[in-house]
Amino acid sequence: MPGPLKGIKILDFTTLLPGPFATMNLTDLGADVLRVTSGSRPDMAAFAPPFLADTEISFTVPYMQRGKRSMTLNLKDPRAVQIVHQLISDYDILIEQFRPGVMAKFGLDYETLKKIKSDIIYCSITGYGQDSPLSGKAGHDINYLARSGLMSYSGKKNGGPSLMGMQIADVASGSYNSIIGILAAVVYRKETGKGQYIDISMTDGAIAFNAMVGGAYLVDNEEPGRERFFLNGGSLYDFYETKDREYISFGGIEPQFFAAFCEAIGRPDLIESGVVPQNLEEVKQEVRDIILTKTRDEWMGIFDNTDACVEPVLSLSEALNDPHTKKRNMVVELDLPWGGKMRQLSSPIKFSGTPQEYGKAGVPAGTHTREILRELGYADEDIDEFERGGLFN
Repeated sequence: MPGPLKGIKILDFTTLLPGPFATMNLTDLGADVLRVTSGSRPDMAAFAPPFLADTEISFTVPYMQRGKRSMTLNLKDPRAVQIVHQLISDYDILIEQFRPGVMAKFGLDYETLKKIKSDIIYCSITGYGQDSPLSGKAGHDINYLARSGLMSYSGKKNGGPSLMGMQIADVASGSYNSIIGILAAVVYRKETGKGQYIDISMTDGAIAFNAMVGGAYLVDNEEPGRERFFLNGGSLYDFYETKDREYISFGGIEPQFFAAFCEAIGRPDLIESGVVPQNLEEVKQEVRDIILTKTRDEWMGIFDNTDACVEPVLSLSEALNDPHTKKRNMVVELDLPWGGKMRQLSSPIKFSGTPQEYGKAGVPAGTHTREILRELGYADEDIDEFERGGLFN
C-alpha cells in the first residue's frame, strides 16, 4: 500500500539538518523527493556516521537521504538553472535552505519559478526568516534557542543554560514546521488550485515553543526564570540521581501521581505539602538523598508497578532496545545501495491504511544525475559534455 503522499513530487535544495530531515519524513510518507546538491560543496547531511563499505568503496550512508533520488548540479552554471526550470514543471513543491536572496541570484526564487509553474509550493527554511533585521546573519541551533527566550529559563540557577543533546530549533522548529506548512499548502492548493510561498524561521518556531510561560508573561510581565516554576525545576518535578550514578525522572504533578510517588519512596508525610512545598529546597534535598539509596533499576522495580509518572533515564542503546521501541517498530532494517542491510530509525507516525514503505537506506550524492537528465530528454553525449564542463561540481 503506497504512503498517503504518493503522487506528491518534491525538489529538495536543502543541506545541514532541518531540510533533509523534513524531506526524509515526507519521503517516508510516500512523497517522491529529488535532492539536488552541489558536487563539490560540503554536504553536512551526508557527513555523519555510520561509514559502511563494499569490496571497493567506502562512504557514509546518508541516513537523511533515505528513499530519495539524488543529483548534483552547480547552480552557478546557467545550464543547471535551465535544468531546474525544466524539472519544476513536473514537481509540486520546492524546499530550500539558503540564506535569503541566494536562490534569487540563481534565478530559482519563488517569483521566477511561479512564472513557469503557477501552482508551485515553495518553502524556504532560514534561521531568522526572509524579512527580519537578522536575515543576513549566520546561525545554528544554539543561536536560535538563545534568541528565542527559551534558554533564559532553562537550566539551573547556579549553572546557567544547558545544551541539549539534540537540535531542538533545527528539527522541532525547522523540520516539522516546514512539514506542517507544506502539507497545509498542499490542502489549500487542492481546494483552490493555487500554490504559495512558505517562509519558515527557526527562531520564530523556537519563540512559539514558549507555549506554557509565554502567554502568562504577555499578561503579567513576569519573567519565568530558571527553577522558578513547576516544570523547570521549581518543584519536585525533576531528574534524580540514583546510587549507581544513573538517573530517574519524576513528572507526577497531579495529586494522585504525587501521592503514589511519596508512598513509594516511604515519605507519605510529604503528600499534604504537594509537589511545590513551601520549603522546596529542603524537601527536594530529602528526596534526592532517598533516591540515592537505591540503584536506578532497583527504583524501577518499585515504580514499574506504581502509577507515579516515573521513568528511567535510558542510554541510547537501552532506548533503542527498549520493549516500547521494539513494539512501536521505531527501528527498521533497510537495504543498502550495494546489497546488505542496515538499521535506521523509522517514522514516528503510524497509519492504519497507508503504512510506510521505506526506500533504500541512502545513496551518495549524484547517484541519479544521469537518470534524471535522461528523463528530461538529454542524450548520453550531452550528459558527458556537462560532466566535462563541470556542471555537476
